[in-house]
Amino acid sequence: MKKNGRFMVGLVGVAAVVTYLIWTGVSETMVYYMTPVELVERVSEDPTFHEVGVKVGGMVVQGTYARVEGELLHVFTVRDLVDESVTFVVEYRDALPDTFTDDVEVVIEGKLRADGVFEATTLLTKCGSRYEASPEELAGIDS
Repeated sequence: MKKNGRFMVGLVGVAAVVTYLIWTGVSETMVYYMTPVELVERVSEDPTFHEVGVKVGGMVVQGTYARVEGELLHVFTVRDLVDESVTFVVEYRDALPDTFTDDVEVVIEGKLRADGVFEATTLLTKCGSRYEASPEELAGIDS
């Protein structure tokens, strides 16, 4: 009986350590996913949210893209997909994806600075039309 008791105590100890490691790993890598409207509301309610990394999905406003000469800095404006009045400027310091255009849906990861500029560390583009079947292709499938 004593051997089983020691085994159970050891098993519970190992389970506790594994649970702790999983919990701390998940909480450290967790990133909020928000819309521009949600981000602006959250920052206005809690100014300390400027220090939190987030992912934001939105649409690049046509005609706002510019590249800063002499450095790898891209600046553009992102708007909310539903409420087009909510916008903010994005600064991204890396190579742009091949599918980036002046009017594309993007997912950006980074922080909204206190000056209202979103400093992006990651930029992904969504390009659904590239992977969708054309109406002609869909008509051929039904036949």
